Amino acid sequence: MDKAQEIAKQDEKSIEKTRGVYEATPAVDIYENEDEILLQADMPGVVKKDISVDIDNGTLSISGVRKLETEGAATYEEFTNVEYVRSFSVPQAIDVEKVEAELKNGVLRLHLPKSEAAKPRQIEIKTA
Repeated sequence: MDKAQEIAKQDEKSIEKTRGVYEATPAVDIYENEDEILLQADMPGVVKKDISVDIDNGTLSISGVRKLETEGAATYEEFTNVEYVRSFSVPQAIDVEKVEAELKNGVLRLHLPKSEAAKPRQIEIKTA
């Protein structure tokens, strides 16, 4: 047996199964009022340190990874590590400097405030 065949046989014996990370699209609700756009994304099991929120060139990107800790050998698995990923176009009227995010009970809430110029306003009518 030549050296290449020996290496191939060793590789077959030492195959290590690793848990992959599946990509999923989180369910999202979007609400708008005069002051802001509110986005709520369902990301169960994701912790704050594993979430990323970016706004770049008119695109809002959110992602978060749910990492499951396992103990012992799995006999059957339906839960696995998941990366939630979603992107949206945001209007130029959003004040990017004032965007706020909060995570509670697996729901990421993004408050996207509108700039003052984009808010509706009442025009005063003057009489002569």
